[in-house]
Amino acid sequence: MSEFKSDFLNTISERGFIHQISDSDGLDTLLSKESVTCYIGFDPTGPSLHAGHMMGIMLLYWFQQTGHRPIALMGGGTALVGDPSGKDEARQMLTEETIQSNIDRIRKSFEAFLDFEKDSNAAVLENNAGWLKEINYIEFLRDFGKNFSVNAMLARDSVKNRLDREQHLSLLEFNYMCLQAYDFVELNKRYDARLQMGGSDQWGNIVSGVDLGRRHGTEQLFALTCPLLTTSSGAKMGKTADGAVWLNGDMLSPFDYWQYWRNTEDADVTRFLKLFTPLPMDEIAKLSALQGAELNEAKKILATEATAMVHGRELAEQAQETARKTFEEGATTADLPTQVIAQDKLQDGGIGILSAIVEAGLAKSNGEARRHIKGGAIKLNDTPINDEKFIISADDLQSDDGLKLSFGKKRHILIKC
Repeated sequence: MSEFKSDFLNTISERGFIHQISDSDGLDTLLSKESVTCYIGFDPTGPSLHAGHMMGIMLLYWFQQTGHRPIALMGGGTALVGDPSGKDEARQMLTEETIQSNIDRIRKSFEAFLDFEKDSNAAVLENNAGWLKEINYIEFLRDFGKNFSVNAMLARDSVKNRLDREQHLSLLEFNYMCLQAYDFVELNKRYDARLQMGGSDQWGNIVSGVDLGRRHGTEQLFALTCPLLTTSSGAKMGKTADGAVWLNGDMLSPFDYWQYWRNTEDADVTRFLKLFTPLPMDEIAKLSALQGAELNEAKKILATEATAMVHGRELAEQAQETARKTFEEGATTADLPTQVIAQDKLQDGGIGILSAIVEAGLAKSNGEARRHIKGGAIKLNDTPINDEKFIISADDLQSDDGLKLSFGKKRHILIKC
């Protein structure tokens, strides 16, 4: 028997998305009776979202797939202030031009998941700068300031931890909580949004919006959060030793994105198939039953399906085939991520292997590259490199195939000139 009456809550419940709901019975009843509008806020402080945002994106995906209208809210206004939730320090201030450029680029990621052109329940991309920049501060204080408890704000862990460590917390950041709550009221007025979703670290901000709406006469509003996800080993989702796992293809290639999911820890495969792919649950159950070496097949399916969601089926399958050729056949292929070395760097006797490793993004410094070599992790065309003074010459790069520079078994870069 289903736990919920509504398709949406049933879907996300069985896939492991639900952490908290403000009124599960009330929300379930509403979702089962009518098409509902909900939103999730995203911070446009970078030019791309990353894999750590995928929980929220998939929530919006399933919301639309089950007949409801999703709003991806860009925090173009609040990004000018900074969100202290879960942060140890204030964020760097960005210009309005930079924020708008980021929003324009981020929209492309959403277009891979959400349908903005549907006749019914079409997705919406909004920017809270549209109303926050128009606020008269005195009127805002008069109309809404009385509804916020400073005591409650100080009690939140995100604020309390900063204060306990005697770290600076500016009035600008403090106002973020009020502005996010006001977003909910404004989106209810403009779009009849009844639900806000987000990560569990946003629970306090979301329920503040629910409470503010109640105090200002909106219909009942609802809050739903998903768990903050880490891998089984405790690593943060969306991050690797080399940086963020970006969704934009010009910041991280589809091949590298595929590799990120292919390298999923054994204990996380079933969970990630449920959260990050649209595969039916019965198919996921079959994949979950695989053991030992066969589990690698489930990891490849996870990687291909997760990559197809972001980059499309064709590029996902190309990445899978590139990986097969590279790892199973030892082939050098032009489909690998490519690092081009300028001719002038090769004219004076070539380029040192340490510099090549750093330029290829396989190490952040010569010291780290040197440690990779000493550890036996570096290969050129599958031949181990043991000499940190090894020089790559112009003659080495004359071939159209280039040189395959490898770090370990799973990271490969094609070097060309």
